[in-house]
Order: sequence, then structure tokens, then C-alpha cells
Amino acid sequence: MIQPVLLGGLFLGVLSALPIISAGNCCCLWTLGGGMLAAYLAQQQTPQPLRLLDGARIGFLAGLAGAAIWLFAAVIVDLLMSPLQQRMIDLVLRNARDIPPEARGILEGFSRQTSMAARLAIGFVFQLFIQTPFAAVGGLLGVAMFGETRQAQHQ
Repeated sequence: MIQPVLLGGLFLGVLSALPIISAGNCCCLWTLGGGMLAAYLAQQQTPQPLRLLDGARIGFLAGLAGAAIWLFAAVIVDLLMSPLQQRMIDLVLRNARDIPPEARGILEGFSRQTSMAARLAIGFVFQLFIQTPFAAVGGLLGVAMFGETRQAQHQ
């Protein structure tokens, strides 16, 4: 069951870390999908139907794997995007003279490495404690959807 867990985690971790695409996770789309994918793949590896508890466990493990994968992918994305982000912030700060000092301070703070570390830490905690239970729900849904199909094929 390691391969389904890792593939489900890869699905939800990478898609949750990518700019713009990660917006699909506002409704836990990638998280539920990763749990469902893990349950589907696990169901394909076993001849008997998975129980709902098995699906929840597999989805939960996929969520844990996804949190670790998200952290790795988010670091890479941040490192690749930070020069572009820095140029955009500099452009806004240079051209917008009427920005309130508080907003200017926030924009300048985005360019610091400590803000990157804080964003990653907060994001990882969110992935670990919020998204992982939703991946378990995705695993439940996956077993409910794909387990019955598997049972009908065996009858």
C-alpha cells in the first residue's frame, strides 16, 4: 500500500504547491482527490473490496505524505519564483508613491527570507493538520465510489 499512498500524496502535495493551480485547493479539491486516488490505487492492488476504515487510513497516510511533498515542492517553487516576485514588489514600490506606510512595510517584508520560512512553516502546519483529515475523507469517498464498482465486478 506504499505506492498508492505516495502517489496520492504526490498528487495533492504538488498540485497544492503550484502557483495558480493551488487555487483549486480552496475547496480541498486536490486534497480530496489525492485521498481518492490513493484509495482507488489501493483498491486496484487488492482482490477484495477495501473497508471504509481502510480507505480513511490510506487517505490519511496520503495526506501525511502530501504534507511532506508539499513542503519540498513549495521550497522549490518559492526559490524559483522569488526573483520574479521580488522584481514585481520592487516595481510596485517604485511606481506607487501613495502607498500607505503600513502597506509598504508589508510589501517590503515579503522579500525577506524570514517571511519565506514563516510562510513555509505556516503552510506545512496547515497541510499537516487541516488538509490531512480531508485527505482521509477523500479516501473514504474513494472506497465508497470505487469499492462498490469492484464488488459489482466480482459478482
